[in-house]
Amino acid sequence: MTDRPTPIVIGIAGGTGSGKTTVAEVILKRVGADRIAFLPHDAYYRDLKDLPRAQRDLINFDHPDSLETDLLVRHVQALRRGEPVDVPVYDFTVHARTAKTRRLDPQPVILVEGILVFAEPALRALFDVKIFVDTDADIRFIRRLQRDIEERGRTAASVIHQYQTTVRPMHLEFVEPSKRYADVIIPEGGLNTVAMDMVVARMQSLLSVR
Repeated sequence: MTDRPTPIVIGIAGGTGSGKTTVAEVILKRVGADRIAFLPHDAYYRDLKDLPRAQRDLINFDHPDSLETDLLVRHVQALRRGEPVDVPVYDFTVHARTAKTRRLDPQPVILVEGILVFAEPALRALFDVKIFVDTDADIRFIRRLQRDIEERGRTAASVIHQYQTTVRPMHLEFVEPSKRYADVIIPEGGLNTVAMDMVVARMQSLLSVR
């Protein structure tokens, strides 16, 4: 058997548009992308290709049941054991997984990001460090509106409807309460340079020990 240190598992949670991806990008850049296995929770949305498009559009994508979290848990566990995994590739424009997967090799750091990663006990239990990105609701909505129109082919009316009917209610029911599990709360995400300096320094310290 090899004397391989157990990877550090980091969870990044926060509401839609809070800046979670920016935090992840800062960590990837400063700690080193070649040392990090990055797992976005939204790659694990359930495959809806067998449903008609009209039915897909009615799915509540902000509820934990919309995600195949048990597969993500198995992938994190496999990476911790030193085994590679094949991460699903999801197409947000049609609400379905593609036929492709992304091979991810084990690394000293496993970084998991998503709005609901602290709301799932089995997943939450795997994290050594839990970071919650806390950003005002109006800023989060504007960012989501821009992203969904520019990157996911949505209309402004559909984004607003989804925000009112599922995004905001699910945030209040699942995302906001999960903040209590965080070890670190970062206001304004990756733009908070003081907080990011502290997070990166902590990660580098953990890596040097292991």
